[in-house]
Amino acid sequence: MSESLAGKRFLIGYALSPQKINTFMKDSLVIHARDRGVDLIPIDLDKPLIEQGPFDCVIHKLYDTEWRKQLEEFSLQSPTTLIIDPVNAVEKLQNRVSMLEFVNELKIENLESPLQIFVSDDSSESLQDAMTREGLKFPLIAKPLIADGAANSHQMSLILNQNGLTKLNPPIVLQEFVNHGGVIFKVYVAGDHVKCVKRKSLTDISEEKLNTSTSENYQVSNFSAQNKSDHESFAELIEAAEMPPLSFVNEVANRMRDALKLHLFNFDMLRDSRIETRYLIIDVNYFPGYAKMPEFETVLTDFFIDIAHQKRSRESGNSDQIENKNKEVDSNRNNL
Repeated sequence: MSESLAGKRFLIGYALSPQKINTFMKDSLVIHARDRGVDLIPIDLDKPLIEQGPFDCVIHKLYDTEWRKQLEEFSLQSPTTLIIDPVNAVEKLQNRVSMLEFVNELKIENLESPLQIFVSDDSSESLQDAMTREGLKFPLIAKPLIADGAANSHQMSLILNQNGLTKLNPPIVLQEFVNHGGVIFKVYVAGDHVKCVKRKSLTDISEEKLNTSTSENYQVSNFSAQNKSDHESFAELIEAAEMPPLSFVNEVANRMRDALKLHLFNFDMLRDSRIETRYLIIDVNYFPGYAKMPEFETVLTDFFIDIAHQKRSRESGNSDQIENKNKEVDSNRNNL
């Protein structure tokens, strides 16, 4: 655990939806951060941002045009305030096509993104033709194109056969479903801090089930609930699942952080049941539900203190440069 901050307190303004405040800004986090020298201050969304503060840092998860405009104006007025994270970087994760484009570019051994296609609402190509073109086969996961945190952005369907395609409404993303033993690895990133946890997921789909299923598609949450009885205990299943190598998780997280230019995100990673050294990143989320992560108060506060040190170090460096420049000027005057 990082040390508490000495001297001046570090002021972080937060701009979050009411729902996000309820799930993230827990009393335990606020108190833990306060005890270590960090104050978390709510930003009043009914007042102009430029009239609030001062803040050393602003964290946010709002997507509307008005907020983006206010953030730009505030940055011009308060250029030394850290904005976590830049709006243009966050926007890449709002689109399920662009959010995974970079994964294969990382060129990390044994890491891939699943095959997927985007089908627009004005496409003249049928879903089956698009699947054939890209080599996609059933089963599939159908996901909304936009991932902005809204309830409908999490509505996903498991498609088992041709008939299931007829019930889909583009624009959508069709993603290959990879059997992964019913366990998903959620990797939370907060700056340099990385924590991987195991969570229950969809159970594997056998060829027999795929060929004999009379259902066309399932809501993912419903399918998961129906199949809990397929195992003696989901808790036992998760407990038995081996975690990915820590060095691998850290490498992926660090490379993703640099590629995305983000501080706060998580990603969902699967391990292929057929090839256990093969991992796939299937989703990336900005400013996720950190409160679901063990010891989230400590991890987030450590991150806050890290950025406080970075900001103060940078300001100290700038101050030293100015002081040295002034000394040069004085020296030159004395030599005249």
